[in-house]
Amino acid sequence: MDNIQNLIAKDLLKIKAVFFRPDEPFTWASGIKSPVYCDNRLTLTAPGVRDDVENSLAQVIRENYPEVQVLMGTSTAGIAHAAITAHIMGLPMGYVRSGAKDHGRQNQIEGRLEPGQKVVVVEDLISTGGSVIEVVNVLREAGADVIGIVSIFTYGMQKGIDRLAEAKVKNISLTNFDCIAEVAASEGYIRPEDVERLIKFRNDPSDESWIGE
Repeated sequence: MDNIQNLIAKDLLKIKAVFFRPDEPFTWASGIKSPVYCDNRLTLTAPGVRDDVENSLAQVIRENYPEVQVLMGTSTAGIAHAAITAHIMGLPMGYVRSGAKDHGRQNQIEGRLEPGQKVVVVEDLISTGGSVIEVVNVLREAGADVIGIVSIFTYGMQKGIDRLAEAKVKNISLTNFDCIAEVAASEGYIRPEDVERLIKFRNDPSDESWIGE
């Protein structure tokens, strides 16, 4: 798993899907200042990185959820990754909308899902865990046996860890904030002394004391 973590960390940094700017923080919609920008959708337009991501997702699923029967992507960022990974694994896939359609059959779950089927949810990014847990709950309400989540990247924020534990669902990410910060320092994207600042942000995003250090 360490090899996958480092490979995906290098890939995401290379294409700026994860981009660190500790001296010029980004501002989230909530107003929180962040030293990191994440857009894993960029992996889809970088074929080499995309291959690494999808093959790694398939490997992680095979190793950790061998009984899986269906992959379900989160809307919208997880859909493409679920589709490509399902193709590699020869599995059916579908996705969960953020809300039920207001027309047609008014589906929220797209794709065939039978009660009792063992499902792995595919997500691109986990921060506080709220959106992916909503997907898990929708699937469980439909009778699915959600055996776990896979994601490309996780911040490892305590709120997200607590929410996943409360929902009794396991997530396995290809790489994580700590790994990417270390790789970014070793590859020259940031200064080695910035790593501690980044971890301070990760531990408490509302504490802006890392800015200007």
